[in-house]
Amino acid sequence: MLQITSREHPVVKQLVRLQKSARFRKQSRLTVLDGIHLIQCYLSAGNIPQNLVVSEAGQQNIEIAALLENCNIRHKTQIIRMTNCVFEKISPVLSPTGILAHIAIPDTACPDGPIHQKFCVLLETIQDPGNLGAILRSAASAGADHIYLSPDCTDAWSPKTLRAAMGAHFFLSIHTDCNLTGIATQFQGQVIGTSPIAAKHLYQFDLTVPTAFVFGNEGAGLSKAMQQTVTDMASIPMPGRIESLNAAAAASIFLYEKVRQDMLTSEVTQITENSIGTKK
Repeated sequence: MLQITSREHPVVKQLVRLQKSARFRKQSRLTVLDGIHLIQCYLSAGNIPQNLVVSEAGQQNIEIAALLENCNIRHKTQIIRMTNCVFEKISPVLSPTGILAHIAIPDTACPDGPIHQKFCVLLETIQDPGNLGAILRSAASAGADHIYLSPDCTDAWSPKTLRAAMGAHFFLSIHTDCNLTGIATQFQGQVIGTSPIAAKHLYQFDLTVPTAFVFGNEGAGLSKAMQQTVTDMASIPMPGRIESLNAAAAASIFLYEKVRQDMLTSEVTQITENSIGTKK
């Protein structure tokens, strides 16, 4: 067990850099999880943190104490204890939760060759960590397995994005620094770009076939190169007087329309099979 009482300790400096520098996270392939919920999601996905960092106040929390004991006994995870003063220096939030985890970032390279997936998401130049995290959360909930990010997207593994995604990272394969036009070309199915001014709306598409959605920058939308690469462009009908939706809200509508269509198809198939079985 390591006890840290100085803000100048090398571990403290490393944790501060991991939270502030996307370049350092990328170079070290490490990041930081803040709070018991994210850490529990990480563990439930079958992962083991490199170490856990807990404050004096955090040690008094019954839920945190149980998590520490479980990780120490089952996974032999190193526990680092810090004074409240030192922990406040490394905490990414104004009101520290009392526990952090130091984890490795999965190395998920972009694929080279045909992509045979039923449902995935391509993200081009998403700039806001909150939007990115919310999209990842919706994608994981809707059943998309793979996410492809362009090189100029905000960092998928920043503390802000991780908090916004609420654990979705650990149930997705997140590919960063991807050539999205190349990914779209390799995808073996339809690639639907999104735009508020597209002539065809979302509900005109058959989404029961393998589908990749492409969501663009919050302000500028999809690049011209991406628009020329996709199979088709789709909009969301907006009968009200608002011109556009928040990027994360719009993405959720697209994702869950595919869920709705898949569920209807599954129900029809089940009814047909039951009918055939009854006739026999």
